[in-house]
Amino acid sequence: MSILSLNRRDAALPHYTPTGEEVAVFEMAWASRLPVLLKGPTGCGKTRFVEHMAARLGRPLFTVSCHDDLSAADLVGRHLIGAEGTYWTDGPLTQAVRAGGICYLDEIVEARKDTTVVLHSLSDDRRILPIDRTGETLAAPPEFMLVISYNPGYQHLLKGLKPSTRQRFISLAFDYPAAAVEQHIVREETGLDTARARQLVLLARALRQTGEHDLDEGPGTRLIVDAARLMVRGCEPVLACRVAVIECLSDDPSIVEALMQVVRAVVAA
Repeated sequence: MSILSLNRRDAALPHYTPTGEEVAVFEMAWASRLPVLLKGPTGCGKTRFVEHMAARLGRPLFTVSCHDDLSAADLVGRHLIGAEGTYWTDGPLTQAVRAGGICYLDEIVEARKDTTVVLHSLSDDRRILPIDRTGETLAAPPEFMLVISYNPGYQHLLKGLKPSTRQRFISLAFDYPAAAVEQHIVREETGLDTARARQLVLLARALRQTGEHDLDEGPGTRLIVDAARLMVRGCEPVLACRVAVIECLSDDPSIVEALMQVVRAVVAA
């Protein structure tokens, strides 16, 4: 089961361009042993921000992409059967606690409701993780931090954080960056020239404001960065925007074609 990714501190920090006071607030939360909730649209930089902060703080990062089959055992751990009999293996949450790392649960509302209960004792003053199946209770070291994220645009009555969970976290709201900042991100991430980076940002902003098409959400910065990477490799700009941006937004041929008209007007100009 590939729900765990472990990142160690590199010589260079993962690139992240701050848009406000989020870096300082995160550092203060970590020093104060407070868990953090990140909320914002898809592709606006939440995951990159956590990667940047983990490297900045020198802590190992354990990332879990939540889904509707994610169970508490997937996070805490379970007994397995091997050649020499039954043995216990820690889940990513338990590993993060033992290592004094940062555990990042991406799109937490996708997990089963009973799964989030296991977070409660770690996200209040107790900062403990009971492991019922082994009888062990882990006390989180000062360096441990719990971070969760979700996309408010997708939430409804059946998929939302309960107040009993939400109010245990301080919250940082993310949004798409300002145009100048987004251009800087595209250039820094890909090396694309300024003129083309400006066109991609204009395209993204135009698509985000396109209300007549039935889009769940506009393109995130991640998508235009992907298009820029293709363009740097020699891909024709309109084609790069089609495969990296437009086809990722809709499967409806009529909507795709309507959005491609925007692409041709902005990128091919």
